[in-house]
Amino acid sequence: VQLQAFGGGLVQTGGSLRLSCAASGRTFSNYNMGWFRQAPGKEREFVAAISWSGGSAYYTDSVKGRFTISRGGAKNTVYLQMNSLKPEDTAVYYCAADAPTGSRLQRDYYYWGQGTLVTVSS
Repeated sequence: VQLQAFGGGLVQTGGSLRLSCAASGRTFSNYNMGWFRQAPGKEREFVAAISWSGGSAYYTDSVKGRFTISRGGAKNTVYLQMNSLKPEDTAVYYCAADAPTGSRLQRDYYYWGQGTLVTVSS
């Protein structure tokens, strides 16, 4: 059972990136999923979450209006579209699965993928 996040990279301030999180080994179409990030020297924090149906999405205040979480691939893939990126968005981004709907707590998520690095240059 694996979650794999990819799509990170280097982008200038104001640019966009789309992160993807693909599941293998089992289907995650019935699981709520989320994205977290960890900036250098900081604790990992919640970014966004989406319900298993894709009908509900939740965001931390600092990314509202800029980031969009969505599901695709028969709901077994989760995306994080990041627009208007800022240097403070620089972090390693992690996807996670299997938590109560809308949970912002890391301890609630059972499955975790490896991170993908997003660097926003000023």
